[in-house]
Amino acid sequence: SKYFPDYPNGDKITIQNLLQHTSGIFNYTNDPVFMQTGVTQSYTSEQMMAMFRDKPLGFEPGAQYSYSNSGYMLLGYIIEKITRKPYEDAVKKYIFRPLGMSNSGFDFAALKNQNKAIGYLLYNGKNSPRAPIVDSTVSYAAGAIYSTTGDLYCWAQAIMAQKILKPESWKAGFQPNLGKYGYGWMIDSLHSRLAYFHGGGIHGFTSLISIFPEDKISIILLTNFNTDVLSELLRQLSAIAYDKPYEFPRGRSEITLDESVLKEYPGEYELAPGFILTVRYENGKLTAQATGQPSFDLFAERKDFFFLKVVDAQVEFKRDAAGNVESLILHQNGLSIPGKKK
Repeated sequence: SKYFPDYPNGDKITIQNLLQHTSGIFNYTNDPVFMQTGVTQSYTSEQMMAMFRDKPLGFEPGAQYSYSNSGYMLLGYIIEKITRKPYEDAVKKYIFRPLGMSNSGFDFAALKNQNKAIGYLLYNGKNSPRAPIVDSTVSYAAGAIYSTTGDLYCWAQAIMAQKILKPESWKAGFQPNLGKYGYGWMIDSLHSRLAYFHGGGIHGFTSLISIFPEDKISIILLTNFNTDVLSELLRQLSAIAYDKPYEFPRGRSEITLDESVLKEYPGEYELAPGFILTVRYENGKLTAQATGQPSFDLFAERKDFFFLKVVDAQVEFKRDAAGNVESLILHQNGLSIPGKKK
């Protein structure tokens, strides 16, 4: 309420709540209609705030952790009030220029650069649909920055050297709160070493950065299509760094199965209560569609074992004693989730 006197429940919500995702404020990116149809347009701060300010709080501020991009939008607007500068100018003045991050900026839609990446919603090697470029007023302080691995390495080095902020501020920022979240970072461990993480995703792009502060190691991963493979890549790359067992990602070879075999797999497989993976046979190929998600092609690696190309996931079908398909196992993100055929 100090910066937005008429904000609903503003007296209850602190800047720390916004930083730690404990405000209870509705996350505007959870509006599927807006995220599918409105993200390429430009909005004022008032229009963006109208998408979440009057929605009821999900919980009392400070009581729970729930990721809210809306909270980080508010933080950006507060920075503008404090610095009396546009948020982008403040970031450039206090972070980009002092750290030499010359390849980072905000208005990606207007960027003219021969090295500019093209984002894809999914990538299958052919006929891949390009992703719409999200307007910087939509993602704003919650994720409008474009960058490079080199620039993000400058940022990681600055964190490890405790530049820009006072030491006590860095210490406060990396104190895990609810959800193991600090100020803009997940604080956890990997290979028994302290690790700071944060991922990002926007239409056509996925990112993940991790810092191992005790060993001055950072791993930065960027990809120009929407995928969940980066977490697994981080696990394998960090294993290499710590001389642990690792596996290289491997390509999968597609084989052709007879039509009669493909027709044995269709059905509804329940992965969890209310969460169904529907397998269909259409136009000579097999597809899979999870509840509330798009349909994707399945490619046979061998009989009863298929893989997806859009994400690092595999579907393994299981048969009963009579040879009939009775269930499947979805292998994804290091998990193997069984699903019984309904």
